[in-house]
Amino acid sequence: MPTNTSVTDPAERLIFALDVPDAERARRLIATLGDHVRHYKLGLELFLSGAYFELADELDAAGKQVFADLKLFDVPATVGRAVAQLSKRGVDFITVHGQDAMLAEAAANKGDSRILAVTALTSLDQGDLDDLGFDCDVGALVLSRAKRALKLGCDGVVSSGLEAPALRAGADPALVVVCPGIRPVANTDDQKRTLGVEQAFANGADYIVVGRPIRDADDPAAAAAGIQAQIASIFAR
Repeated sequence: MPTNTSVTDPAERLIFALDVPDAERARRLIATLGDHVRHYKLGLELFLSGAYFELADELDAAGKQVFADLKLFDVPATVGRAVAQLSKRGVDFITVHGQDAMLAEAAANKGDSRILAVTALTSLDQGDLDDLGFDCDVGALVLSRAKRALKLGCDGVVSSGLEAPALRAGADPALVVVCPGIRPVANTDDQKRTLGVEQAFANGADYIVVGRPIRDADDPAAAAAGIQAQIASIFAR
């Protein structure tokens, strides 16, 4: 189970990935999901729609938490300035996908936001990492990046739930572990290192990120409510 104590309300542990192409569809989904979702991830697709910051401000004003998942990767000083800009928008999490100097600059400019270091994308498996030239297994890579990120002042990591047990065993308990690639049903999409809601939290996730299983459901609100019921049951034990 999670060892980080920063989450006080189990309902905040579900992060919905608002991966849609435009503000109109985003607002329809937000209205549909209502109180079933309190935490939203805004990623690259929505950023390119031109309404990213407007939507982030609207969610913040509505009392929702905002996860700015832009996986910043650039010259360290540029990453630092970008984080400083994002932190002014009231976002809770900001992702950075880079080496130590980028992470350090992000941490130094985070304000009240929290920095999550991306470890290894859940769409990558061991074969993909081999192709990219990483001479280690996925678990070792994730743990190494997590330890370095904490030392550099970051708050947590984005990691598959499959690596969460190693993070809980080998990293500081203060580490925030956010796990995407959650599939409550059988998985047939491009995510490779996936697992279900119950197992993700059993492995040590603090938050789970769910996108397509809610967004593409016949009844998105019911799908989100079902996951929230699972989470409530897990943390009531």
